[in-house]
Amino acid sequence: DDGILYMATNAAFPPYEYKEGDNFAGIDVEIATEIAKKLGMELQIADVEFGSIIGGVSTGKYDIGMAGMTVTEERKQSVNFSNTYATGIQVIIVKDGSSITSLDDIFVFNDEGDPTALKNTDIKVGVQQDTTGDIYSSDAIKKWGFNDLADDGSTTTDRVVRFKTGAEAVAALKSGKVDCVIIDNEPAKSFVAANEGIHILAGDNEYAVEDYAICVDKGNTELLDKINKALDELKADGTIDGIINKYIPKDGGAQ
Repeated sequence: DDGILYMATNAAFPPYEYKEGDNFAGIDVEIATEIAKKLGMELQIADVEFGSIIGGVSTGKYDIGMAGMTVTEERKQSVNFSNTYATGIQVIIVKDGSSITSLDDIFVFNDEGDPTALKNTDIKVGVQQDTTGDIYSSDAIKKWGFNDLADDGSTTTDRVVRFKTGAEAVAALKSGKVDCVIIDNEPAKSFVAANEGIHILAGDNEYAVEDYAICVDKGNTELLDKINKALDELKADGTIDGIINKYIPKDGGAQ
């Protein structure tokens, strides 16, 4: 009603959202700015912990949550999601010289290509708390997680180490506190470029592929419809592709 579109994000996820001095930048920031223009509103951004975004949106503190957020069934219980605007890939970062050179060094696979056990049961995996990297990694081994779970779903052996930001997880990797870090591919490229001695597992070693969308309170279907209409228009006129290509060159130059 006040003409402001309040967006919650976690500005530690480059190139989707980050800070340049006191200003916000990144793919999500620019797309949200264009959506606000379409709606005739002014965008106002709050930088919060990732795990508090959905709660803030569902209680009406923020209008939207946009933070490289993946649509999951669990999250859909609390909020609605817009149409997809980008695709993310979860990758694995390791130290140079690590014994982990592929997924085959982590999991034992059956003939169908499904994991059945860990090759190193002492492995420690670093993630940003409450992200899908955390959710996936914290699952049972047979579901591509790293933990031993009881029949009721409770964790009997937790091999996942959670950090508030991806940068903290990478710092833990460099200091030897964790054996690898699982995070989205684009932030992973930024962290690798900024830190010597670490790299992303190359080749066919993607941990997961997922779609990014904007979360909106379940009771605000009017806003959701307007956002989807704006996204459709921004896709059709090439604006979203232009923003994504600005931060993620098609030739892979950001690697």
